[in-house]
Amino acid sequence: MVPEKRKLMVVSAALAAVFALPGCAPAGYDPADYGNAAEPAAADVAATPGAEATDGAVDPNVAPTTEATGPAEAGDANAAEVSDDLVTKSLTGTSVAKMGKVVEDQDGFVLYRFDSDGDDPSKSNCNGECAKIWPPATTNDGEPTLKGVSASLVGTVTRADGTKQLTLKGWPLYRYVGDKKPGQWKGQNVNGKWFVITPTGTKNLTCLPKISKPVAPPADATGGDAGGDSGSDYSY
Repeated sequence: MVPEKRKLMVVSAALAAVFALPGCAPAGYDPADYGNAAEPAAADVAATPGAEATDGAVDPNVAPTTEATGPAEAGDANAAEVSDDLVTKSLTGTSVAKMGKVVEDQDGFVLYRFDSDGDDPSKSNCNGECAKIWPPATTNDGEPTLKGVSASLVGTVTRADGTKQLTLKGWPLYRYVGDKKPGQWKGQNVNGKWFVITPTGTKNLTCLPKISKPVAPPADATGGDAGGDSGSDYSY
């Protein structure tokens, strides 16, 4: 017979494994605070329209269940050109600590999606001051180098200023100026509307910090450091 003490140790270890999933959520987490976004440790709860839950114990890179957007169309003569230094040249599906599956650009910066945007049809609603805090992943030819991201999920959308922005499963892609180095994801859950995007275009809800305010826009509209720490009154 197995000693009683050993049984208790085995049970305790099993329970510890259950609660040691590679995710995190703030104390007192309330899904209502996230606009009905999916809870971090459930794959079958109500989610923001167009979003899908990703459990920390489930690979968020699984095949999508909804119809994917078509591949990008290159060579739109009516699209406004952007300078080469503003072009997002690659999309790479990879993993970072705590968050798990993410998409990074050519500089290693994590990309995000915005709940106030549209995915079917694609539409970016982050313009003006918002786009200074959340720079769009712009493109001229709609053909970034892909690694770990399916070409069938990558498309483009025309922004209000006429430039083209890359989309993933219909969702426009953005950087966050609050991320100061590659691999950071300080934009996660900003205003309860901004979320790290997975290689399949879903929200990555593996880790949900408390809702925070975005950093202020850069003092220089053309670039530079953000104008302050999180806590600004900007609504995007």
